Amino acid sequence: MLRAAFQGMTFELDTPYGRVMDTILAGIAQFERDLISEHVKSGLAAAKARVRKLDRRPGQRPKSDRLAPKVLQAVSEGRSYRWIARDLGINKNTVLDVVKPHSQAG
Repeated sequence: MLRAAFQGMTFELDTPYGRVMDTILAGIAQFERDLISEHVKSGLAAAKARVRKLDRRPGQRPKSDRLAPKVLQAVSEGRSYRWIARDLGINKNTVLDVVKPHSQAG
């Protein structure tokens, strides 16, 4: 005999009533997830339409901002992003974020 509980209410999953309750609650949960996803996507689209920059600005990553000169020096020496990240204790994508504006400017 299978039982399910939902905030203090228990029902048997072996009965037709229990199966319909399980189906209804699962449907409501999926509906809520879809609504949240839709709201997030519409918010991102609205921010993009307002030409908002959604990534971090200088100063919001104190560790990577402090290490930026070392990262750029290592890149100029021909070291790989993975090795730089490992040596400095930062993520490889953070290394890429530090290098990207400097490679476009030059």
